[in-house]
Amino acid sequence: MTEHLVTAAPTSSLIGGLIRETRPKQWVKNVLVFVAPGAAGMLHHLKTLRESVVVFVVFCAASAATYLINDIVDVDADRRHPTKRNRPIAAGVVPIPIAVITAVVLLAGSFGLALRRTPPLLLVVVLYVALTTLYSAWFKHRPVLDLVALSSGFVLRLLGGGYGTGIRISDWFLVISCFGSLFIATGKREAELRELGSEAGSIRPTLAVYSDRYLAFLKSLSAGAVLIAYCLWAVDRGDQDPDAKVWVLLSIVPFVVAILRYALLVELGKGSAPEEIILGDRELQVVGLVWVLLVGMSIYVGHGSAG
Repeated sequence: MTEHLVTAAPTSSLIGGLIRETRPKQWVKNVLVFVAPGAAGMLHHLKTLRESVVVFVVFCAASAATYLINDIVDVDADRRHPTKRNRPIAAGVVPIPIAVITAVVLLAGSFGLALRRTPPLLLVVVLYVALTTLYSAWFKHRPVLDLVALSSGFVLRLLGGGYGTGIRISDWFLVISCFGSLFIATGKREAELRELGSEAGSIRPTLAVYSDRYLAFLKSLSAGAVLIAYCLWAVDRGDQDPDAKVWVLLSIVPFVVAILRYALLVELGKGSAPEEIILGDRELQVVGLVWVLLVGMSIYVGHGSAG
C-alpha cells in the first residue's frame, strides 16, 4: 500500500503538470472560432453549431501542442523568469521527452480532425501551428515580427471558424480582426514591459528594444483603426439592412467602451495575459454581453449577414 502511494503521487503530479502546460485558461482565445458563424447568424443552426464546436476542439488541441513546444524551446529562459519558472517543464515536473510525445499526439489529433472537417481548415491550422512554432523559435526575438505573429494567431482562429463552417469571410471582418488582434498583442507587450521592469530585456529580448512611447503609438494606431473600421462597418450594414440599422448602430457604444476599458486595464499593467482580463474583469464581461446582444438583434431582426 505504501509503495503504491509513493508511485502514484509522481504520476498524479505528472498528469497535473501536463494539464497545466496545455494552458486550459488560454483556450478561451479559441472561442474566436465562433465569431464568423455567429456574425453570419448561423449559430442557431445545429449543424453549424456542431461544426463550430469541432473547430474549437481542433484549435484547443493545436494550441495546447504549441504551448508545450513553446515551453520546451524556452525552458532555459523560463527558469530565469520570476513566474514562468514555476511552469511544469521549467520546474522539472514534466520531463521534456514526455512533453514532446504529448505535443506530437495533440498535433496529430488536431490535424486529423481538421482534415475530416474541411481541407481549408487543415491549411489554417497548419499555418497556425507553423506560425506559433516559428514564434517560439525565432519571431519572439525579433521586434515587430513578434507582434505580427501574436496578432496573426488571433486572426487565424477567426479564419478557422469561417473555413471550418463554410462561411464566407468579408473584407470588413478581416480589417476589424487584424487591427483588433494587433491592439491586444501590443497591450500584451506593454503590460509585460511594465511587469518585468529592468529585467525585461534579459527575459524577452524584444522588450529591450520597445519603448513605452513606441508601444503607446502602436496601441493608439491599432485602437483607432479598429474603432473606425467597426463604425464604418456598422454604418454600411445599417444602410444595407434598414431593419437592423438601429441595433447595429447601437452596438458601436459597447464596442467603443470595451476597447477603452481594455486599454485602461493594459495601462494598469493587466494585459500580459489577455485571457485573464476576459475571464476576470466583470465590467468588460458585461459590456461584451451587451455588445453580443445588440449584434445578435441586428442579425436576427435584420435580413442580412453581419459578416
